[in-house]
Amino acid sequence: MDNNVALDAFAALSQATRLDVFRLLIKVGEAGMTAGDISAALEVRQNTMSANLGVLARAGLIRSEREGRSIRYFADVEGTRDLLSFLMEDCCGGHPELCQPLVKTSVRND
Repeated sequence: MDNNVALDAFAALSQATRLDVFRLLIKVGEAGMTAGDISAALEVRQNTMSANLGVLARAGLIRSEREGRSIRYFADVEGTRDLLSFLMEDCCGGHPELCQPLVKTSVRND
């Protein structure tokens, strides 16, 4: 991942609704959610949600699959892993394994 791709991802997450969508999709995991369900859960109008989903998809943070007439969205695990790897690449003087305790303790429940 290069700086521009990382900046696109951070720009996508820098808006409250998009951050909420991303966190919700991370939380629901492999089940994913339809756009309508995401809109309802976050109380956001569907046309607004559609634009936000597009930004997250272009940033490589979510992916989608068509299910008949609806589209199901999922957190893009590979894109998220790439972003986290980019952040941790130079961690701890080139020894990213030293950062594992930091990563483990930063996980919290909402």
